[in-house]
Amino acid sequence: MEAEELRQAVTQIVQEAIASVNPGVCVKRVLAKAGEQVRVGARGFPARRVVVVGCGKAAGTMARAIEAVLGERVEAGLVVTADGYGVECERIEVVEASHPVPDSRGVEAAHRIAALVDAAEEGDLVLVVISGGGSALLTLPADGLTLDHLRETNELLLRSGAPIQAVNAVRKHLDQLKGGQLARRAAPAQVVSLILSDVPGDPLHVIASGPTVPDPTTFLDAHRVLQNYRLWEIVPEAVRVRIAQGLAGEAPETPKPGDPLFHTVHNAIVGSGVTAAEAALKAGERSGFTGLILTTELCGEAREVGQVVASLAREVVRRERPVPRPGLLIFAGETTVTVTGSGRGGRNQEAALAAALGIAEFKDVVVCFVGTDGRDGPTDAAGGLVDGGSMGRMVAGGVDPRAALLNNDAYAALSASGDLVITGPTGTNVADLCLVAVGARSP
Repeated sequence: MEAEELRQAVTQIVQEAIASVNPGVCVKRVLAKAGEQVRVGARGFPARRVVVVGCGKAAGTMARAIEAVLGERVEAGLVVTADGYGVECERIEVVEASHPVPDSRGVEAAHRIAALVDAAEEGDLVLVVISGGGSALLTLPADGLTLDHLRETNELLLRSGAPIQAVNAVRKHLDQLKGGQLARRAAPAQVVSLILSDVPGDPLHVIASGPTVPDPTTFLDAHRVLQNYRLWEIVPEAVRVRIAQGLAGEAPETPKPGDPLFHTVHNAIVGSGVTAAEAALKAGERSGFTGLILTTELCGEAREVGQVVASLAREVVRRERPVPRPGLLIFAGETTVTVTGSGRGGRNQEAALAAALGIAEFKDVVVCFVGTDGRDGPTDAAGGLVDGGSMGRMVAGGVDPRAALLNNDAYAALSASGDLVITGPTGTNVADLCLVAVGARSP
């Protein structure tokens, strides 16, 4: 296969992988109505009254699927999703708010969601939909904090290069709903969460900052994160005061593992990066590739990951390992970017740009990094799809690709080479996919 044919094949594989984690498909796979009960997988839950709340980029689509399954059993509901991800529902209100930096619309939605769960009683079922992006979208500042305090802290964390686990350890201790606190407010009602995971390894307490999950992190962990990433002295003073109060026992901790309140809480993963990677593998094999999933827990600095991926592509080209040609290597996970430049881009674009430098002049290699949600950083792109000619096209377009990488300006470089992947909002979010396709050896 030449580059253009490989590009088309990879594009089709990505589309099939994203379709496999469509939130509606994932919800309908596990949710059912059984008389007076609501069933999630093999478990049944009595439900005198069903209230639906939730957050995340996939929340609207998940809510619509719940309506399709449960119909009039849903008495009320409100979910908050990102701008451009809203859908029409009949019984559940869907509102949009800002992501990745929270705004007043998200705070207002969080207040209303808190009121809905506060009103839940024993015998009620609070059905919660959770997906990636939920941390920013469901924001209810803790006592003594304002939205501006949280926004400034959030921006500093996102630019620091801290992994999502560390970022969310801080977020949970500055908020009234994160870190199991939504479940605490809903007690004694039964809480069932349907979770579309965007975090490698599917740690429940990390996904959307775990609003219905016991929180193993503490104020001490939040303090350490800010210290380790050199943010303690520059976050707002009110944030330092809040964490200091927590360290002194003057602010309540998030509920921990073993808390009896979680006896009436059930959390279920309905889809993840593993689901998407396995779908990509099947689609690739149908297209004639020998495929291999190398990891579903990809992490690390984006530009370094891109370099490693390029080296694996070269290994397949020259030595036909770890797969023979035509070969397909599949990764799922989420990298990070430590922002030091002034350019535009996102983690997938930066990784793709780094990979392009490592596969330059290999005519039968394609590398694709893509966010399954259709959005990569503060841009309209989902990622990048590069080949052996990408670097040359960037130079011809007036862009120095190495300088662009140093300046965190992957968007400009990939735009010049025609390698941006633009899907628009996909309605789902299970983190990122990376595909490496190497064509058959020429006779």
